[in-house]
Amino acid sequence: MSNDPVETNPTLYRTVFENERVRVLEYLDHPGESTRPHAHPDSVMITLSSFDRRLVHGEQEVTVHLERGEARWLDAQEHSGHNVGDTDTHTFFIELKEPASQGEDAARLGPSAR
Repeated sequence: MSNDPVETNPTLYRTVFENERVRVLEYLDHPGESTRPHAHPDSVMITLSSFDRRLVHGEQEVTVHLERGEARWLDAQEHSGHNVGDTDTHTFFIELKEPASQGEDAARLGPSAR
């Protein structure tokens, strides 16, 4: 079974752009809605709404609050999510198709929100 969010959660994720280097996904849910387990590669997430979500992977669980207009780095991961707030979750994910090369961190310039 695929762990691609567009396949595991087709009513919540949609592909808005894709080429050989990146894929851009839009995600939209409503309070109380949940996702099935899925995976993201290294990505940049841009929030279009403020929201509260609970993310779960195995025994790990974290609740996050993000404000509208934030851009955040998302390390590759698998999880399921639940909208635990009272607002819609609306985000874009810019998924990187190329893994980071060895030693890349030492040469990186500019900000990183890791």
